[in-house]
Amino acid sequence: MRGIYQEKQNIRPSIRFKLKAKMIALISILIIGVFIIFALFLQNFIENTMEEQIGKRALGVAASVANIPALKEAFQLENPAAVIQDIVDPIQQETEAEFIVVGNTESIRYSHPNQDHIGRKMVGGDNERALQDGESYVSVEEGSLGLSIRGKAPVYSDEGEIIGVVSVGFLNDDIQKVIANQNYSLWITLTLIILLGVLGAIFISHYIKKLLSNMEPEEIAHLMIEKEAILQSAHEGIIAVNNNGQITMMNATAQKLLFKQRVVEQDYSGKVIQDIIPSLNIQDFLDNDRSFYDREAILGETVVLINQTPMYNDKTIIGTVLTFREKTELEGVIHELSRVKQYANTQRAQTHEFSNKLYTILGLLQLNQNQEAIEFIKKESKIRQKWQRFLTDNIADPLIHAIIQGKFNQANELGVKMSIHPDSQLSYRFSEAEKDVLLTALGNLIENAIEAVKDQAPNKRNVSILFTDIGEDVLVEVEDSGPGIATSDIPRIFEQGFSTKSGTHRGIGLALTYQAVQRIGGQVILEEGDLGGACFIMIIPKKGEEANA
Repeated sequence: MRGIYQEKQNIRPSIRFKLKAKMIALISILIIGVFIIFALFLQNFIENTMEEQIGKRALGVAASVANIPALKEAFQLENPAAVIQDIVDPIQQETEAEFIVVGNTESIRYSHPNQDHIGRKMVGGDNERALQDGESYVSVEEGSLGLSIRGKAPVYSDEGEIIGVVSVGFLNDDIQKVIANQNYSLWITLTLIILLGVLGAIFISHYIKKLLSNMEPEEIAHLMIEKEAILQSAHEGIIAVNNNGQITMMNATAQKLLFKQRVVEQDYSGKVIQDIIPSLNIQDFLDNDRSFYDREAILGETVVLINQTPMYNDKTIIGTVLTFREKTELEGVIHELSRVKQYANTQRAQTHEFSNKLYTILGLLQLNQNQEAIEFIKKESKIRQKWQRFLTDNIADPLIHAIIQGKFNQANELGVKMSIHPDSQLSYRFSEAEKDVLLTALGNLIENAIEAVKDQAPNKRNVSILFTDIGEDVLVEVEDSGPGIATSDIPRIFEQGFSTKSGTHRGIGLALTYQAVQRIGGQVILEEGDLGGACFIMIIPKKGEEANA
C-alpha cells in the first residue's frame, strides 16, 4: 500500500510553492509596498504642511507685533529696548514662539529672550527684504538660538517710513519633534493596517483554496489537460449542456457526428442543443431531473444511441451531459440479434400452435373421435403444405421466407388473419445490404400491422401482404384493417420519436425503416388501404443481377 501511495504521489505535477503561501506572500508584499509608498508620501506631506503652517503662524505674529502702536512709539524713545521688551514678552509666552526679536533699521536688537543679546546686531542676515523692500516673508536661517523658521515683518512709522523689523521664530528642533510625534502615530496606524491586510490575505487565500477543492494551480492545469485528452480520445460523442439548453463543450467525436468534420469552438459554443437534435427535449429533462440510456435518435442520416445524465453542483442541477455513438457500428450485431429474435418468435409461435393442435388431437382421441382426429390432421397438414409450397415457390431467399413464416405463425397465435396475395413473387437476388434492409423493414412493417389490428374485433383482424419483383423495382405492400393513420399525423409518421401508440420508447421502427430503405435508394410510401387501415408500400430499385452476383 505504501508503494502504491508513493507511486500516486509521483505522478502529480511538481509544486515548488503552495498556492496559499504564494497568495499570502504576494498580497502581503503588495499591501506593504503600497502602504510604505503612501506612508513616505504622507510623511513628507505632513512635514511640509507643518513647516508651512509654522511659518504662516510666525509671519502672522510678526505682522501683529509690528502694528502695535506702543511699539512704534517706543522707537522714538532714547532707550526703546526698555519698553519694547516688556511689550513682546507676554506675546511670546502666549504664542509659544521661541523668540520675538525687534530691531531697528541697522538690525540692532531692542528685544530678545536672552537679555544679554539686546543691543547686539541680529544674526542670520535675512532682514534686507523687510528693511529695504518692506516685505513680510518667511525664512529659515541659523540664529543665535539655532536653526529656526522665522516670520519677518517691517515696522512703519506714522509717516509710513520703515523704522525697524520684527522677527518671530520657532526652532527647527522643536518643529521636528512635533513632526516626529505625528509620524510615529502615522507609522503605528499604518502598521496596524498592514497587519489587518496580511490577515485578510490569509483569509482570502484560504477561501480561494477551498473554492479550488484544495488543489494547486499546477494540479488543476494537469487535471484539465488530462480530462481534455480523455474527452477528445473517447470513441463516443460527448456534449455538455447548461441549464438554458446551450452547448458548453463538445468533443471531437461529437463534432464529426454532427458536422462531419472538426470545427472551431465558436461554431457550436452557446448554440441551443434543440436546434441540433430536435427530437430531444433537453429542457424537460433538466426541469424534471431525469436520465435516459441508449435511446435511439437520428442525426441527419446517422442513427445514434444517446445517453443523458444531469450534472450537479451541491445538489443543484447545473446542466446535463449527452453521450452518443453511431448505431451503424452495432447494426451487424443488431441485425443478427433481430434475426435470432425472429427465429425465436417463429419457433415459439410454431411450438405454441403445434401444442394447441396436439391437445386438440389428444382430446379427440380421448373422446374416441378417431375419424374426426384424422380429418383434423389432414386439414392442418393440407393448410401447412399449401402455405409452405406457396412461400417456397414464390420466395427465392430463405431468410425472407423465414421471416414471413415466423410472422404468419405469430399472427395465428394472436388470432390475426394474415394473407399473401396469390400473385406475389420474389425471385430477385438481393445483395447483403439490400437483404438486411428488407428483413428489417419487412419485419417492422408486419409487426406494426399486427399490433394495429390485434385489439380489433376477431372478424376484423386482417393483415394482407403483396410482394413482386416484376419490373425495375421490388415492390412490397403491407396493409391492415386497423384504425389507420389520422390525416394530421401523416406528415410526421416517419419522424424519429413520433408514434400514434401510447407508451415510452415508441416512434423508432418506422423511422429506422424509412432511413434504411433510403440508404439503398428506395422509398416508403403511406397510402389508404382497401382493408380500411394503413397501407405501407416499400419500393426498392433493382441494381441488376451483375451487381448482386
